[in-house]
Parts: sequence; structure tokens; C-alpha cells
Amino acid sequence: MKNFQPNFSHIYIERNAMDYPLAQIALSKFPKAKIVEIEHYKDIFNRPKQHFQIQKSSMKLILAKKTAPFLYPASEMIQEYETPNVFYTTPILNCLYNCDYCFLQGMYPSGNLVIFVNENDFFKSIQEKLKNLENPLKPLVIPISYNTDLMAMENIIPITSNWIKFVRELDNLKIEIRTKSALFSSIENISPPKNVILSWTLSPLEICEKYERTAPPVHRRINSMKSAIEKGWLVRLCIDPVLLIDRWEDKYNRFITELFREIDGKKLVDITLGVFRMNKDYFNRIRKRESRSDIYYDNYIIENGTVTPPIELRTHAMETLKKHILTIHPKMRILIWE
Repeated sequence: MKNFQPNFSHIYIERNAMDYPLAQIALSKFPKAKIVEIEHYKDIFNRPKQHFQIQKSSMKLILAKKTAPFLYPASEMIQEYETPNVFYTTPILNCLYNCDYCFLQGMYPSGNLVIFVNENDFFKSIQEKLKNLENPLKPLVIPISYNTDLMAMENIIPITSNWIKFVRELDNLKIEIRTKSALFSSIENISPPKNVILSWTLSPLEICEKYERTAPPVHRRINSMKSAIEKGWLVRLCIDPVLLIDRWEDKYNRFITELFREIDGKKLVDITLGVFRMNKDYFNRIRKRESRSDIYYDNYIIENGTVTPPIELRTHAMETLKKHILTIHPKMRILIWE
């Protein structure tokens, strides 16, 4: 990969995005980048015959102004939040990391990153939604890093901290920030609100080394998670996706046991569990590109348009891990995708 240019050697920016504060912050972080003005981000991001994985080796940054809609109904791929008012939003398209099992490589034609710089338009959309909830007695819940890892980008552009400051005083709203980042230090000086959940995705070492090679090592993620708990943040543990590799039961049970020696599980909000699953069109698109990951050559079924292990395997996996967690923390709240 030594012949590739460094990440963000080029920054594409829509002409109508230039004057936004977030755009200026991003440009200031890469003073040597070549700046290319464009009319619309899709001219670059959606152009045909791109190679996702090659672009991941030399990612470019695209700064754009998003137009409505700003909120989307939550996918059935995520766990139930016990409210009908669940939406997700997309401050950034694509992720700094490139995990083998990630659906983004099948969802997007490009490996480059799009940052939407008009964050106040996102905030206004949420304020309007709060006035018109399906069930006003239940909170509006918004995962804001569904299609990216916001915290991983926080040293480049302060979107995570801006969102936290925005939602702090809003009643009947919760946001989830899911991450594999080790950059809790970038927000640790912010007083933790009661309507922000920081969710760390953790996996056994064997999974991290084989399928999450571009993400921070698991011990660094655990340290960030511990720091957040100690600072009083609401923290969720995500063991998702659970990959049913050889001897998965021993590997995951051992990992869970060792993890709870490191962190105080009693201080977690909850734990989410889920097996590998992916929209079948995304899955087939990745396989068509001749993915080298063995994940895409396992025995799956297609159920309601989703590629997933057969029900007996995934049910056994979820019940096995749930039982093991409850032997350590009997009162733990566990959310399971089934």
C-alpha cells in the first residue's frame, strides 16, 4: 500500500458548503490537501465503477450540505429500544474503519467519507420531530452513528461533542453514539448528559485481529469504555455481531468473563447481543466483488431479505451468551436481535 496517497490527501467540497464552520474546521486540519470544488457530493461519491476497498486504502474527504430528509425510520437490524419513536440520522456517510463484516461496503459505492457540515439543519429537524411523535409518552431515540463511527472522527471534526451539547437540554430525547473508537479522551471533559448513551462494540481478541484489523485494539476500546463509566456516562456494551467461528462459544464466554474483570458491569446501562446479519443485496454486492473474508462464504439463510445464520444456530448462540452473562451479573438488562 506504500504507493497510495495518504488519507485525505484530497478534499472535495460543495460550493455551497464552503462557509460552514464545520467545513472550515475540516479544511484547517489538512492544510496540505488538494481542495477540489464540486457541485454535489453524489457526483464524486456515487459515480460508477469505483472500487470500495482500493479507496479505503487512500480515503478522500467530501464536505457537503445535506438536504432533507434528516431522519430515517430505524432499521430492523438494530435492537428494540422499547419505543415506536426510533429514527437514525447520518451526519457522516462511511466509516474511518473497515471491518470485514460491515454492511457499508455493500451499501455505498465509494470507500470515501462524506461529512455533512450543515449540522444546524439536523438539529432543527429533530426539534420539529419532537413536536410530532407517534407516541408522545415515549422518548424519541436516535442512533447518530448508524452509518459511521462519529467518535473515531472527533479529532478531525467535533461532531460528537456538538451533538452532545445540542441534546443536553432536550426533554423526551435520547441519542446513542456507537463506536469502536479509543477516543473517549476527545470528549471526557464534557459533563455527561442523562440522555446520551455511549455504546462500545467489543469483540474477542481473535475476532478483532482477523475481522476488525483497522479498528483500535480491543484493550484500548475497553480502556476508553472504563474511563467513560468512571466519568459517569451512560455506557452500553455491544457484543455484535457475534461471529459463529470455530469454537465461538469458548472464545466469547472467555472474553465476557475477562471483560467483567476489567469493567464494573453493574454500572452498564445494558448489553446488546446480535449475530451476523446483513441486507441480502448488500451481502451479494460484497460477494460479487470477490471478498476475501471467509465471513461471506459461510452457511446462511435468507430471512425477510436478511442474510443470517439459521434460526436454531443464532438462537443457541444468543441464549448461550445471555446465560453466561447472567451468571456473572444476574440483573443485567440484555437486548437481543433475533
